[in-house]
Amino acid sequence: MTRSYTLVQLRYFCAVAELENMTAAAAALNVTQSTLSSAVAQLEQVMGTPLFTRLPRRGLRLTPAGRRLHERSLLLLEDADQLPGLVREEGPTLAGDLTVGVFGPLAPFRASLIFEEFEREHPGVNLSFLEGDQEFLRRALRDGKCELALMYDLGLGGELPRRVLRRIPPHVIVAPDHPLAATPEQPVSLRALADEPLILLDLPHSREYYLSLFKLLGAVPRIRHRASGYETVRAFVARGHGYSVLNQRLPHDLTYAGSPVVPLPVVEELPPIEVLLVRPAGTRPTLKSRAFEEICLRVYGVAPVVSID
Repeated sequence: MTRSYTLVQLRYFCAVAELENMTAAAAALNVTQSTLSSAVAQLEQVMGTPLFTRLPRRGLRLTPAGRRLHERSLLLLEDADQLPGLVREEGPTLAGDLTVGVFGPLAPFRASLIFEEFEREHPGVNLSFLEGDQEFLRRALRDGKCELALMYDLGLGGELPRRVLRRIPPHVIVAPDHPLAATPEQPVSLRALADEPLILLDLPHSREYYLSLFKLLGAVPRIRHRASGYETVRAFVARGHGYSVLNQRLPHDLTYAGSPVVPLPVVEELPPIEVLLVRPAGTRPTLKSRAFEEICLRVYGVAPVVSID
């Protein structure tokens, strides 16, 4: 006889999977922790396998079976939410939660605009962003903490489905009193700058990309400072501590401290960074994540496609 489970149990399970903590999930669902624990235990009994690994003082982690159930549960719950509208022959009305990962240096540029567009078109969806570095987001996709992520093409490997949103070439920034700042429209040689002090954006995979640019040119940069914050790098450059190489460029050249930097194009042909929309491998996108994809394509000015999976 087929063992049964309920949609409520699946919803409770998904909340625990996303928050990795029974107490936090119970508070989010407004139920008691004992109710939640019982629902998860019953679901594990129905599935015939543990869904979580209990880690002392570190909360819960999905087992491989739990990850597979989480992926399928999101689709099943979404279909269930669409059922009343389908019965009434109405178009789909998206509802529920959608978590999207976003690479930290990308977040200030497009995340708020994408959020506004998505919220206006799909007010029933609670969209939240999970911000972190490339490695953090790669793990979040693997562990089911986000359905898709806005990332760079750095350190991903070939197993994750992705859609290219933009290709951004590297550029140099210098302080206003730097000799090269007098002619900002004139391309500069990155190879010629290698002997000057470099302020390196020191994030996992980002630093390897920037150092690889010098290696391609047969040069070794003289690193003066390493900083993990995009704006910290710009602030050090603005104060005259050195130059830097970046990709994303703000619509203005002021730093948080109010001092400007001067962006300069690079004369050498160097590989750009690709801005990607990335999904977990082997999953079928939900309607909510497809709607987010459409907004991203529109914001980045990319011709729409049926799917990125």
